[in-house]
Amino acid sequence: MKGIILHGGAGTRLRPLTHTGPKQLIPIANKPMSQYVLEYLTDAGINDICMILGDISPEKVKDYYGNGTEFNCNIQYIDQGAPLGIANAISLTSNFVRNDKFVVILGDNLIEGKIKTFMDKFEKSNYDAFIVLTKSMHPKDFGVAEFRDNKLVNLIEKPENPPSNYVLTGIYFFTPLIFDYIKKLKPSWRNEYEITEAIQMLLKDNRNIGYDIIDGWWKDTGTVDDILAANMLILDRGRNIEERANVKGKVAIGKNVVLSDDSLIRGPAIIGDNTVIQDKTFIGPYTSIGDNCTIKKASIENSIIMDNSNIDTENTIVDSIIGENSVIMNANLLKPAGKRLLLGENSRIYI
Repeated sequence: MKGIILHGGAGTRLRPLTHTGPKQLIPIANKPMSQYVLEYLTDAGINDICMILGDISPEKVKDYYGNGTEFNCNIQYIDQGAPLGIANAISLTSNFVRNDKFVVILGDNLIEGKIKTFMDKFEKSNYDAFIVLTKSMHPKDFGVAEFRDNKLVNLIEKPENPPSNYVLTGIYFFTPLIFDYIKKLKPSWRNEYEITEAIQMLLKDNRNIGYDIIDGWWKDTGTVDDILAANMLILDRGRNIEERANVKGKVAIGKNVVLSDDSLIRGPAIIGDNTVIQDKTFIGPYTSIGDNCTIKKASIENSIIMDNSNIDTENTIVDSIIGENSVIMNANLLKPAGKRLLLGENSRIYI
């Protein structure tokens, strides 16, 4: 079986973070979210993988993953360019897939557990397609499944009146038959080619469609709140890596970390390599600090601080995502007194 990771999309809800890179490279617990997706595939024994790239810094994806050797797989890349929908992205992979069954996973969707159970069900069946669902409290925001006598009969994209609470998770298993149906699609009102419509065509033709439901959690990391929630869920899976007088709970500490005696880390948390934490800094629960950061005086909770950031402030930072190479400094001694800001497009700041 082959694997396809969709690594495109505009990521408009995550700007300004996505002005300079694809959303799937935003780190969660100090690892790009798409790396978790890649590991779902390799853990299931899928080693031939294709990543579909968008038009936002695709070179950063290639620089990070390379040919896949460091991740125990073989990775090919296909440029989708403009975000024309999941079905359009899948259509570009026909030469990669050839006659094999394959799985498609959105690069920004995270799950608890593994995909091997779903893969085994699909491989051992005569299904033409197999979808993975989860129960959602907000089904209007997703593709929704409709059932009749426990049989899947319909898929509706973001319905006003959802027929169930079961939504598509962004994990799809297909045979090459799907390419024939994608060719029949026309752009939706969003000017995208919808994979739900292609699967709906399979249903109308009485093709054999299977489904299963995720037992654990599932996160679509499309917003800042979603990313912070995913960071929380993954940090909760950690274990006590290091226990010192000023390190409490589940805390993973990287190499060459400097932690002053007057600072405190209370997990769940993760601290990247070569990071300095000093001057009475408090790192609170559900915080991820990247590599090569310097944190002084601050109190930080439920936040993601990316690599090479410098924070020197007595303020408290909560529920935040701080991009790479950011600087947050005390302004108390600056003249004239006042807040000094350098913000990119679509920034948000609460003072």
